[in-house]
Amino acid sequence: MPLKKYLFTVMSFSFFFTFSQLDWVDLNVPISNFSQRFDDIYFINDSTGWAVEGAFAKVYKTTDGGITWVKKISETDLGGDYYFRNIKFIDANIGFLGTLNGQFFKTTDGGDNWSQVTITPNPPAICGMDVVGTTVYGCGAYFEPAHLIKSTDSGLTWQYTDMSAYATALVELLFITETHGYASGKNSNGGTILETFDGGTTWTEVYNTNTPGEYIWKLNTLPTNNSYLFGAVEGVGVIKGKLLISPDSGVNWISKEAPETSIQAVGFISPTKGWMGGHTTGFFETTDAGDTWTDIGLGGNLNRIFIMSNELAYASGTSLYKFSDQTLDVNEYDFNHKRKPLEITLDKNPIGNELNISINFTQTNNILIELYTIGGKLINKLKRDIILNSGTKSYKFDFPYASGTYLISFHTNTGRQSLQIIKK
Repeated sequence: MPLKKYLFTVMSFSFFFTFSQLDWVDLNVPISNFSQRFDDIYFINDSTGWAVEGAFAKVYKTTDGGITWVKKISETDLGGDYYFRNIKFIDANIGFLGTLNGQFFKTTDGGDNWSQVTITPNPPAICGMDVVGTTVYGCGAYFEPAHLIKSTDSGLTWQYTDMSAYATALVELLFITETHGYASGKNSNGGTILETFDGGTTWTEVYNTNTPGEYIWKLNTLPTNNSYLFGAVEGVGVIKGKLLISPDSGVNWISKEAPETSIQAVGFISPTKGWMGGHTTGFFETTDAGDTWTDIGLGGNLNRIFIMSNELAYASGTSLYKFSDQTLDVNEYDFNHKRKPLEITLDKNPIGNELNISINFTQTNNILIELYTIGGKLINKLKRDIILNSGTKSYKFDFPYASGTYLISFHTNTGRQSLQIIKK
C-alpha cells in the first residue's frame, strides 16, 4: 500500500472512533417539576419505548430512540390520583402500567388508551414487573405485604399469590424464561433474592443481606450473559448500600459497598463496567466491578437502568438518560439531582417516653415508619399507613426504650429518609 494511502486510512479510522465514543446523555424530555422522578423506562426495540413519571403520574412514548417524547396519558385522564411506578410491554400494542395506589392498567393500542385490570384479591401496589413472551409477572409492595400476580395469556386472565411465606415486601422481578426467574425485596432477616423454576409456584431464597430493614431494590443481567446477575441493595440510616454480583445464576454472590446509602438502580454492560444510583444520589459509574465509583455528573435520582446491549442503555431518574454512540441535540439542565425530602416535624427532641411526629403530605402516599439504632439495626416497625389525602398527619408512639440516640426511618413513594432522635 502506498504510504499516503496508508496514512489516510489510519487517520480515517482514528477519526471514526474519536467521534463514536459511547457515553451517557440527558435526553430531551419534558420535565414538569425538577423534584419529580421518572420511575421506569422500557423499550421493545432500538426505537420504541415508554417512560413513566412517578408522583406526577404521566406516561410518555418515543419512536425515535428517545430523541423526542410524546405524553400519552396522565392521572387526570384515568380519573384518579396515582403514583405510576413501572411500565412493561409485550409488543408494540399490549402493555401494562403499575401504580402504588391499588390500581393496575392495560393498553392494547401502544399506550393511547388504558383500562383498569381486575384481579382478585386486588394487589395494593405493583412495584415490579417483567414480561417474557405472553407471560406477565408483577409484584409488590415495598410498603408490605408481599404478593405476586401472573398472566400467561397477555393479560386476559390473572392469578394472585400471597408471598408472605417468603418475604415481607417485594419490589423487583427478573425472569430469564417464562418459568425461571428471580424476585427481590426484603424479609424479616434482611434484603432477599428469591428464585423460581416453575413460574412462581415455589420459591427458594438464594441470597439475604442479613441486615433487617434493607431492600434488594433492583436486579439486572448482562446483555450477553444472563447467568451474570447484579443486585442493588438500599441501605438503612448510616449504612451504605451495596452492589451484589453473581457470576453463576445466583449460586454464589459477591457483596461490595456502594457509593451511598440510597442505592436503588443497577445496570452493567460487562462484568466490570456498570452504573448505580438512587433517590438522593448522583449517577455513579464503575469500571472495576464496584471496587471504585465515579459520579459522572449527569443528574441522578435513578430508579431504573435498562440495558439493551453493551452499546445501548437507558436510565430513568430526574430526567431520562441514554447510553449510546449517537450525537444527540439535547437540553442542558441546571438542577440539583436530590429530591425534595418529606416535611417532618418532631414536637421535641430530645424526647421522653413518647414520640410525636407530624408529616406534611403533599399528595396521596404510602409510608412505613421504622425505628433503628444509630448503627442501623432494626428495633421495631412503628407504623404502616396509607395516605388518602394531602395535608398534615400526626403520629404518636410510646417510646419505652433506653436513653440514647436512635434513627427513625420514613419510607414513602418518593423515597426513604431518616431523622436522628435522642431519648433522655
